Amino acid sequence: MNAALPPTTPVLVGVGQAADHLDSPAYEGLSAADLAGRAAAAALADAGADAAALAAAIDTLATVRQFEDSIAGAPAPLGKSDNFPRSVAARIGADPRHAILEVSGGQGPQHLVNEMAAAIASGEREVVLLAGAEAISTVRNLAAADEKPDFTENIGGQLENRGYGLRGLVSMHGFNHGLNDAPVQYALFENARRARIGRSRTDYLHDMGALFAPFTEVAAKNPFSAAPTVRSAAELATPDERNRPISDPYLRYVVARDQVNQGAAVLLTSVASAERLGIPPEKWVFLHGHADLREQDLLERHDLSSGPASVLAVEHALEVAGAELAEIAAFDLYSCFPVAVFTLVDGLGLAPDDARGFTLTGGLPFFGGAGNNYSMHAIAEAVDFSRRNPGRRSLVGANGGTLSKYSVGVYSSEARAWTPDQSTDLQAQVASWPTVATTQTPDGWATLETYSVKHGRDGSRTAVVVGRLENTGERFLALGVPGDEALLDLLAEDDAIGGRIFVRTVDEGSRVSVSRARMDALLPVRAPGFREAYEHVLVRRDGHLLEVTINRPDARNSLHPPAHTELSEIFDAYLADPELWVAIITGAGATSFCAGNDLLYTATGKPMYIPPTGFAGLTSRAGMTKPVIAAVNGFAMGGGLEIALACHLVVADETAQLALSEVKVGLFAGAGGVVRLPRQLPEKVATEMILTGRRLGAEEAYRRGLVNRIAPAGQALETARELAAEILEGSPTSVRLSLQAMQDAAGIADTVAAVRTPTQAVDELITSEDMQEGMTAFVTKRPPQWRNR
Repeated sequence: MNAALPPTTPVLVGVGQAADHLDSPAYEGLSAADLAGRAAAAALADAGADAAALAAAIDTLATVRQFEDSIAGAPAPLGKSDNFPRSVAARIGADPRHAILEVSGGQGPQHLVNEMAAAIASGEREVVLLAGAEAISTVRNLAAADEKPDFTENIGGQLENRGYGLRGLVSMHGFNHGLNDAPVQYALFENARRARIGRSRTDYLHDMGALFAPFTEVAAKNPFSAAPTVRSAAELATPDERNRPISDPYLRYVVARDQVNQGAAVLLTSVASAERLGIPPEKWVFLHGHADLREQDLLERHDLSSGPASVLAVEHALEVAGAELAEIAAFDLYSCFPVAVFTLVDGLGLAPDDARGFTLTGGLPFFGGAGNNYSMHAIAEAVDFSRRNPGRRSLVGANGGTLSKYSVGVYSSEARAWTPDQSTDLQAQVASWPTVATTQTPDGWATLETYSVKHGRDGSRTAVVVGRLENTGERFLALGVPGDEALLDLLAEDDAIGGRIFVRTVDEGSRVSVSRARMDALLPVRAPGFREAYEHVLVRRDGHLLEVTINRPDARNSLHPPAHTELSEIFDAYLADPELWVAIITGAGATSFCAGNDLLYTATGKPMYIPPTGFAGLTSRAGMTKPVIAAVNGFAMGGGLEIALACHLVVADETAQLALSEVKVGLFAGAGGVVRLPRQLPEKVATEMILTGRRLGAEEAYRRGLVNRIAPAGQALETARELAAEILEGSPTSVRLSLQAMQDAAGIADTVAAVRTPTQAVDELITSEDMQEGMTAFVTKRPPQWRNR
């Protein structure tokens, strides 16, 4: 044993790569597990010791998550393993005690190296194999074939599944506003950077081409490359039929290539285990420096043109290694898009044409973006570089998310004891950095901060914009209006960023144009009023009473975006109509008031949105100062109960069942249920309902104060009408101002303070005609004639 090193010092002792090129005569149609198994076997062989003994010694096998297992609902057309690490283990004759499936993200391979090296240093682990693979090309090639392979493997066994790890990286709001693929997300950073450094669109295209042209030369020499073709900077920057626009400013050649069949693996051991297993010292490579940091969430970052957390991660890894940037002999900087490299070039003060180059593999657009596993290939190349260049250091930077997670490793054949990093402390520093306030409901004049234009294969163009409201400084995300050529023309200008735009929030989300006049022409503000007919809702006026019936009985009156839009318009019209004083909402048929969100519609993949006024146009509506009564007939489940909770009064027939059932289908009551239910029921009862989905019958709901009245079966609407009639006997002005005063006081915890707080409702009341009419009618002993004014 090397006496200068603690026996638990971690070393990388074996690396392996595999590829299965579609255009190769040797193409086999391997599954991802096959490719990872091939790479794992190559890593064992590369260690220069008995492969069977090495496999038997593996105590931990961790794999990087495949794309088809990186987000909920992702398709796996040819099937997949239920325990990918153990599928790989079976192919090399290993039976590790611990199997781990890492979270999503391109940082995964380097993060696993950092984590497992630390675990080896602490004595927790001794021999660890890391592996990953993608067979995206094969899956796409064979998915529609008449005779296609079945890659399903039911392995079972122990598995530490770490989940997707997408918190803060994926949101419904982002998805609904165009952030549904990586190119458009990174294009936002890229265009922000272009504006910051003052480059024209044409010049910046050439900047990206010049950065990546040397990558193509490296890729062309790599036998595992998916696209081993040398291309000039001019070729990369020139659009043509093959190099088509993807998302401005990106052309196809400069974005990560995901259609690959590639696998890679890395074997780590302690120094003691390496010696025990007979691994020659010339195979050993040491992890001199390492760091793992996470950037702030995309829209909260102070500067969208840079990535300070990734720069800090590199700087810290160098500090741990005791090295200067000038001492690094080779880099592999994650290169899914040019900005991922430019961010480090800018932040570290490197020249874009640094002679050392920025890739060991050829980069994601040319070598191949092997899903989350790309950097496993980079690490394999770094290990090979270290062995061929004794004592010289290489650096791997691995990026995940949207410039979100960054892991760094500094490698060398020079022996070095393990040095812990301080990434946890630095992460706290990142968390303390200033953030930008955001809004999901922007309206008004704004400044364009960054943008992209997505190009469809059919020639369509969709503008995705990030802006700042002029009056508040809040940042927002928005889409252009389809067919708005004026906006697209603006975004084609070199100096569009920093210019003035106009944003409006509609039911479908936030939309931008070049001016208020243009927005009014494209998306005019609809004056509150009723349509002649609705597709999903029935409306009935009876004097001062409005009855609203959700008319989707075949779907148990569940709601989808078009129904939400109709209901939002209806309640806008109700609140604006001075002749309507009370409203009732109910469901068509006798079995269901509303079963909540239409999950079948959700499963279609169509855009899911809820208007700013909330579920059914009610749950997020502020200033609801006219009474709304829920007539609950049958089931009020999930969003259905949330509608009832948002109403002022609830009538339920004796068959009614009320529940927040979202936890039963992997959701939660996010349309106000988790907020309102604990305020309307004893906290423990509400918590039980929220956490278990327990149903309340009408009688229990009445006893607990959640329901005002119980009606005979099938009579909820009739009983609600009776309740409405009682309200209509009073002054509509008094009713409205009573509700306003209640709302004004709702946020004041101290009762006396709430009573003493002035409210405009009092001033409006004493100057109203209805107050005078009520007092006069009382004195003259006649029925009042209310005017709602």
